Amino acid sequence: MSAPKPRRPVPRMATEPSAPAAEAVGATVPYLLDFLPREGEAETRLSRFYTRLREGRLSTTRCRKDGTTTWPPRTVCPACHTAELDWIDLPETGHLYAFSAVLGGAPLGMEAEVPFAVGLVDLDGAPLRLFGRIVGRPWAELSVGDRVAVETYPVAGDRYFYRFRAGPAGPHDR
Repeated sequence: MSAPKPRRPVPRMATEPSAPAAEAVGATVPYLLDFLPREGEAETRLSRFYTRLREGRLSTTRCRKDGTTTWPPRTVCPACHTAELDWIDLPETGHLYAFSAVLGGAPLGMEAEVPFAVGLVDLDGAPLRLFGRIVGRPWAELSVGDRVAVETYPVAGDRYFYRFRAGPAGPHDR
């Protein structure tokens, strides 16, 4: 029996600094490696969503013709295909429908934050279930049904995003 053939090393792509780290050294993260969406009017027709995040408001679109509320926000109604959409604010609270822990393989720029929780949140009084990061308590202390609050926060540069903050565990959470 012959010896196994040695495996060639797999070429590795040079790692890029996370967006905050890149800004600190004056570098930029290549567009395809940037985990966060571009937010300006020149980059997206949904720039109003990001403007509202900067104002501390999580919002989406609702069709003027048939009342369809969409998530994520759209430029055209998926039901009737009209572009006549209004921006509406979403509720600021909800509860965890489901969650999971990211224990490895985090997106670029989030490696140092492992482990962290992500989950699905049913917003109070809205027909929507949103996915997002869960902060405020370690993932091992979260439970389905826990109350959470929407929170907007600054990310790379002048960009903003949203997440959900779980408060201290209490009898209202179960």
